[in-house]
Amino acid sequence: MTTDGQRSFAERLTGIDEIECVTPDLNGVPRGKVMTAQGFLEGRRLQMARGVLLQCIMGGYPAARFYGGDDGDLALVADPGQVHRLPWSEEPRALAICDADELDGGGSGLSTRGQLKAVIARYAALGLAPVVATELEFFVFAANPDPGQAFQPPLGKDGRREDGQSAFSVSSNNGLRPFFSEVYRCMAALGLPRDTFMHEMGVSQFEINLLHDDPLLLADQTFLFKHLLKEVALKHGVTVVCMAKPLARTAGSSMHIHQSLVEIDSGRNVFSDRDGQATDTFHHFIGGLQACMADFTALFAPHVNSYQRLCHPYASPNNACWSEDNRAAGLRIPASSPSARRVENRLPGADANPYLAIAASLAAGLHGIERRLSPTSAIQGEFQVPEHLSLPCTLHAALERLKRSTLARELFGTEFIEGYVATKTLELTDFLDEITPWERRVLAAQA
Repeated sequence: MTTDGQRSFAERLTGIDEIECVTPDLNGVPRGKVMTAQGFLEGRRLQMARGVLLQCIMGGYPAARFYGGDDGDLALVADPGQVHRLPWSEEPRALAICDADELDGGGSGLSTRGQLKAVIARYAALGLAPVVATELEFFVFAANPDPGQAFQPPLGKDGRREDGQSAFSVSSNNGLRPFFSEVYRCMAALGLPRDTFMHEMGVSQFEINLLHDDPLLLADQTFLFKHLLKEVALKHGVTVVCMAKPLARTAGSSMHIHQSLVEIDSGRNVFSDRDGQATDTFHHFIGGLQACMADFTALFAPHVNSYQRLCHPYASPNNACWSEDNRAAGLRIPASSPSARRVENRLPGADANPYLAIAASLAAGLHGIERRLSPTSAIQGEFQVPEHLSLPCTLHAALERLKRSTLARELFGTEFIEGYVATKTLELTDFLDEITPWERRVLAAQA
């Protein structure tokens, strides 16, 4: 770190004793170490075992061959633009989002943040810069100390729990104003600009739209926002859940990704021509997404629960169809001016790793541009999904598709794809080792 950089950090970290140095693992969970501020400012190298990037959601690891038989170290290198004082922390504390790099300075193929940076660099080589925005949905529930019990909304100010009639309501009856006031305060302190916020269709479900910008910045902001939600919830005695489908018979939670491309030199949106019409680049981008979405489904829908959301198709389309402003299509073109023409990928759930989901979506679009792929015809109104545009509907099927995909290996590297499949297979096996309440309730009496 340069002297100027040290001085800048020292000013921002006045009174801070410890810094949480974190990087997203395969699932987008913050992993890392806590470092003293002195060591951080001195530029002391921080190292972490490679296997941590493949840590599964239960805490275990796949076989060591997937991250190097000796499980050597990676270096955690802080992004200077992503060092923040933690506004929710009672004692002065900071957090730094880090790259997980090889010790020789190269990026690690196992790092999802590194994967996104590599995709952005491929666009830059063509003189293009992707612009993205995320829409993240989440639920706010009462404390849930017993995971054997279903989630419940918090008690409202009238002493009742929300029953599903509050979609798009701006009422304060849910009693969550203090929670959201602190969420907004913390967002401002972290420099997370927000566009719109609303109560979504589900019981105690909400959505926030982050402003469109550089893909890496948006991934960092989404990563930080999810972490912020969990931490602020702890202070207010509620539970924030970013599962794709935490409640049966109600809407699931998505993380829609809006994408456009601009020329680096001019800033012009290349999805529209001078006359405001859609360009070949726009259609090739859609063609690439259609060609890749089935292979990449496990990257957009990474958990068993993800497919609970996708098996109910309204507003969670499990298909690779595209349409002008039709929410039943997996790829929706929102109504907009030509300068704001964009493609919305509606497949990712709130449980997806934002770095990986954005990287996969942009890599698919770039594949279409490079191969000049043409999309199918746009669909409108009610439609039946053609078989060739349907997507895997279980985690097992999605992993089998990803495992066989030469395209995924070409775009993300064999090391990453094999490690991803190994970790997800561990998670799926762990789930299948349990017997669910439905099986005991229904099958025990009949089978």
